[in-house]
Amino acid sequence: MEKVTNESTIFSSILTPQGKYLFDFFITKIKDIYLLECEKKSTLEIIKVLNYYKLRSKVDFIDLSEKYVAAVISLEKFKEIENSDISIGKRINYRDDPIYVDPRNINLGAKIISKLENIHLTIKKLNLTMGDKKKYYNKSFQLGIPQMQLDKLRDKIFGIENNLDELKGIDFKKGCYVGQENTSRIKLRNKLRRRILPVQKVAGEISENQIIKYKGNEIGKIMISKPYSFALIKVVDPDLNEFNNKELACGNSKIKILKPDWI
Repeated sequence: MEKVTNESTIFSSILTPQGKYLFDFFITKIKDIYLLECEKKSTLEIIKVLNYYKLRSKVDFIDLSEKYVAAVISLEKFKEIENSDISIGKRINYRDDPIYVDPRNINLGAKIISKLENIHLTIKKLNLTMGDKKKYYNKSFQLGIPQMQLDKLRDKIFGIENNLDELKGIDFKKGCYVGQENTSRIKLRNKLRRRILPVQKVAGEISENQIIKYKGNEIGKIMISKPYSFALIKVVDPDLNEFNNKELACGNSKIKILKPDWI
């Protein structure tokens, strides 16, 4: 939490004691409170988990999902606002609203976190226009970052298999955290064998839990089918480069694995 300041926002996660993925979210600071931005339908479940771990700490977790809204802007607009430098997680303020560069991947732009009643005035003052949010989610898909239907991954894969190591959602230099033992073992002993990767449908329809095969051998499974498809894919044995961008069998359908640049 010490990394969350008026100049810095972080991406973080909650894992099970076994290191399985539960939730991910951003943490930014607004005056004397820490604001967690997450997938809206996970809000109450995250609060429940955090309350379980708070023990006797003097902290309250409040659902503010109806009071705040997130808006995505370009890196160019971020730099223009205060002539600020652009770096991962960089945070500035505008009319008391935090604006930060996405700490997962700089190519996702920046975000404004604003009270719902203020967002339209902020958009007007910054000379912004409303765009099609599909462009943002398409970009996220191309980068291999799932942001919708994340409950389909919950407690089914390791957090590190969900690329949280690459997205800076796991800190390998901090102290103890829930799920640390398995997570550190996989990372430090180079035991990572599978990752969540975007899937492009070539022919037919795909659904969750369908098996993906290459040369007759199972190399993955569909985890999220819609609206953006992601699968848990072997990256070694065989090597991902061997079947990347090739047509693969998935049930009665054909798909391609899309390898992000960061792998």
